[in-house]
Amino acid sequence: MKKLLAVTLAAALAAGFAGCGGSGNSSGTTGNAASTASGSADAGETIKVGSLAPLTGSVSVYGISTTNGIKMAVDEINANGGVMGRQIELLTEDEKGEVQDAVNGYNKLISDGMVFLIGDVTSKPCDAVAKIAAGDGTPMLTPTGTAPSITQNGDNIFRTCFLDPFQGQIMAQFAAEKLGAKKVAVMANSSDDYSDGIAKAFVAKAQELGLEVVGDERYGADDTDFKTQLTKINAAGPDVIMFPDYYEKVALITNQARQIGFTGPMLGGDGWDGVLTSLGENASVVDNCYFSCHYFIGDTNEQVASFVNGYRSLYNEDPTAFSALGYDSVYIMKAAIEKAGTTDKAAVVEALRATDYTGVTGHMTFDENGDPIKSVAVLRLENGETVLDTMMTADGAEDSTPAASESASSEAAASSEAASSEAAASSEAAASSEAASSAAA
Repeated sequence: MKKLLAVTLAAALAAGFAGCGGSGNSSGTTGNAASTASGSADAGETIKVGSLAPLTGSVSVYGISTTNGIKMAVDEINANGGVMGRQIELLTEDEKGEVQDAVNGYNKLISDGMVFLIGDVTSKPCDAVAKIAAGDGTPMLTPTGTAPSITQNGDNIFRTCFLDPFQGQIMAQFAAEKLGAKKVAVMANSSDDYSDGIAKAFVAKAQELGLEVVGDERYGADDTDFKTQLTKINAAGPDVIMFPDYYEKVALITNQARQIGFTGPMLGGDGWDGVLTSLGENASVVDNCYFSCHYFIGDTNEQVASFVNGYRSLYNEDPTAFSALGYDSVYIMKAAIEKAGTTDKAAVVEALRATDYTGVTGHMTFDENGDPIKSVAVLRLENGETVLDTMMTADGAEDSTPAASESASSEAAASSEAASSEAAASSEAAASSEAASSAAA
């Protein structure tokens, strides 16, 4: 039933965008899907991997960060012999954070011979592309698309990140069990699925745990003054407030929360990653605040440290969780293709279902929906620094398992060192990295 629905939706969506994307893109998608479905791409010299991301536009900071991680992993793999002796050819399309551009970009990637998609980055374009990918059977792994609907489009759609509701549930449990909260409040962006989804899950879990929800406020995407909602929430006396949004908005909200007199802990999801940079010298406003994330940049685990050091060397900046998820996604793809022994779409999808991978963002397997079963890092902000407070498993328990296995760490460390050496010798790669870093800044 899921597959039938996906095919129907894909056909409708492709037809709807035919006028916008041009007849060339539309016909290219149909013809290439038929020619590659049986895995005839195995005859090629390279393995063509597609990447969709917003590299320009309002959410480009996330697309650039994710793409940097993807490129780093591809360079490492290619420097160490590629996949089954073949080099990865990375085909990247800028979708500007727009659904129409994402669909057009996907069509172009298919016409260019893509056999595996890593993307998209944000949820709405990702969901639109997933509907089409489900229809043509292309293995699709989104590093960062968190909306639950994405993987529901088809059996060939997977994700590396945990879902929006999961973050809300984990942080509600953290508030109750670790912070001892009795009264909680939440304030979210009503026009953003990510923000609103986490907020609703937080409220539901808090109520399930017996917490009193004393405030549940919303704001619009273009709002910059939040003091009316914050004053109302503060008057209700919450022990903690949950602000699930991206770090640029979080920097504004948390600063105003302190201005109106709230002194307690503030909580968030993975969109908070980068808030210290946004706050700059005003970082003290988020002291004693916590957010869920996919990994901890200061982890001493060899694999994580190797990734962080390699990324800094390549891009002259710290990797975000988006970078780490993009990086892990490439290695998950590599493992699946090698397990399948072919780039045949159906065989690679089957291998993806059996994923048992340990990477920078921890150990993970996939459930029946293509969603990851993995631990969550709860990070604490203090004195302008981010520290690991605790690791929590999918059931909300503390996780004492190391973030990555020693053998996998050694292999990744060797890969990172080899790729870094190769990148240093390539002036073209250096110029590309500098341009990406400038765009992100």
